[in-house]
Amino acid sequence: MKPEIAALVPMRHHSVRVPGKNYRPLAGKPLFHHIIHTLQACPEIAKIVVDTDSPEVMDGLRQHFPEVIIIDRPEELRADTLPMNEILLYDTGLVQADLYLQTHSTNPLLKPQTVSRAIQTLLKDYPTFDSLFSVTRLQTRLWDGLVRPVNHNPAILLRTQDLPPIYEENSCLYIFTRQTLVSRRNRLGERPYMFEMDADEAWDIDDELDFAISDFLLSRSEK
Repeated sequence: MKPEIAALVPMRHHSVRVPGKNYRPLAGKPLFHHIIHTLQACPEIAKIVVDTDSPEVMDGLRQHFPEVIIIDRPEELRADTLPMNEILLYDTGLVQADLYLQTHSTNPLLKPQTVSRAIQTLLKDYPTFDSLFSVTRLQTRLWDGLVRPVNHNPAILLRTQDLPPIYEENSCLYIFTRQTLVSRRNRLGERPYMFEMDADEAWDIDDELDFAISDFLLSRSEK
């Protein structure tokens, strides 16, 4: 029997660096439309849940995606400093599923095939791996704040493609159970799978430049 998988997409109403970004037009449609379309194209996902405090997002979901479950984020969970895990604990307490996949509206370049591949990867080895998170491979010379090399020897100038890779947690995908979330207060279990994905899909909209680049890349890909 296949596990029921619910996709969780938290969306704040306000954004300091990119005002109104979740419902701002990107490549011809509001930003949040892109991730909803991506998740709808994944046959493994049984239901899509959006947790938001945004009237604009709620109205857009009711009009264009009536099948999406809307959670009106309560006032006590709206502070900018609140950890995401607390919001996810609230959401998973309201919407039952065997596994939860969390992503963001700010990852509009994420492809359905990648989401499906991540799900199938975890299911193949579950529960040997009890959770999954997505990463981006970095092969460049990295230093810490004390000017110490992280992943290279400055005396041995290797080509960057020959450096040992470092992996960045890119926040595009997390898959976990509510049990893990409750027991660890974390999306990552004791045995997480590190899921590598292409950097061109992992672009995260954090500022105006990210928005402009994502708009360009999406507009070009749809021509």
